[in-house]
Amino acid sequence: MTRIRIHDKIFTLYISKEDIQQKVGELANALNRDYEHKNPIFIAVLNGAFIFAADLFKSLIIDAEISFIKLASYKGMKSSGQVITAIGLDIELYDRHVVILEDIVDTGKTLNEFLPQLMHQQPASLKIVALLHKPAATVYPLKVDYKGFEIPDKFVVGYGLDYNGLGRNTASIYQLSE
Repeated sequence: MTRIRIHDKIFTLYISKEDIQQKVGELANALNRDYEHKNPIFIAVLNGAFIFAADLFKSLIIDAEISFIKLASYKGMKSSGQVITAIGLDIELYDRHVVILEDIVDTGKTLNEFLPQLMHQQPASLKIVALLHKPAATVYPLKVDYKGFEIPDKFVVGYGLDYNGLGRNTASIYQLSE
């Protein structure tokens, strides 16, 4: 499909499922290399990162653990300006190598508020992996250590990303049509 309708909006194919899977493989290879013998703990940010996290985790060959946290700052197509923690983290991170998995880094507000909570637990290291990064939209100082795709500041859905709850279940990523 080159176009999809979600609610009242039309979206056009932006990143194909094949390109996504290739990029996930490249990210996994980098993580396999960088975290060999380190037994990292991956923390996937729900809801959006669940598909990316599953595909990436299946591609890892290193010993690794995964956990999830639910953070939200979006309502509709815009950031609400508030970060809500709906499901908290219940694991010990002291002296662990921690890797955050994000579907998209937009303004950076969500991670900007979440990272100090993680740093308080004194992990051995803390890195961020994002499938998508919008550098033009990033307001908060944030280093994305492993990037899938840099994209313009346009609204996207699919592969875990939604518009008012719908659209997460597509294998490709679609951009809002002008």
